[in-house]
Amino acid sequence: MKTLGINQTGTILDRIVTRKVEEVEDLPFSRNDYADYTPRDFLSALRRDTVALIAEIKHASPSQGVLIEPFDPILLGTIYAQSGASAISVLTDKDFFQGSLDDLRTVRNVVDVPILRKDFIIDVRQMIEARAAGADAVLLIVAILDDGLLRELYNASSQYSLTTLIEVHTEAEMERALRLDPPLIGINNRDLHTFKVDMDVTKRLAKMAPKDVMLVAESGIYTAEHVKQLAESGARAILVGESIVKSGNIGEQVRTLSGIRVP
Repeated sequence: MKTLGINQTGTILDRIVTRKVEEVEDLPFSRNDYADYTPRDFLSALRRDTVALIAEIKHASPSQGVLIEPFDPILLGTIYAQSGASAISVLTDKDFFQGSLDDLRTVRNVVDVPILRKDFIIDVRQMIEARAAGADAVLLIVAILDDGLLRELYNASSQYSLTTLIEVHTEAEMERALRLDPPLIGINNRDLHTFKVDMDVTKRLAKMAPKDVMLVAESGIYTAEHVKQLAESGARAILVGESIVKSGNIGEQVRTLSGIRVP
């Protein structure tokens, strides 16, 4: 049965979102139940002379399994911030990525850079959760949301002073995202049906975006050459998790990926 506002994608996202619907049903609802702090300026943190790196704290993934053991989000966050990451993404989904909001809370306490809650947001209560945990930004995935719910959540993010990273995978999703006139869009290079990565996705979709939209390239980014290629395609920031946490030298990988100058 289709849940109101949720799109069926025919991919693993459907399983994840079905579980997320169950989680949300158990959440309390209070529009004022969030931490009293001034969120850090996520968008401004990405504006720099080099391609900005959003380094992701990611324990596991459905396709790859556990990525790093032992998993220490405080240590990862500290290394990321000290090594040049412009912002940090924390994957908070429990069942599929082995993350938690506690990971975000603990990282918030030890770094000064902005933090993105990376999860599958389908309800305003998850934004309230994000604020309560100390997030500065949230992810909205266009593929899983119909136009009405996408706009509702995008508008709610402003109410809670959260920056929104809107993620797209296809031209059709980019068209939908642009109707919101957002300042920040993430382009995911991974095909959710095949899990294959194609860097040309960023190149194609970037051509559709106005010049004043900050574009964040996502997935399949392992080398400085990848970053250069994406920057030449129009990306001014990248979001990277797997290639960092699986690196033999995490600090060096962060420095490598965050040191490419904008063309």
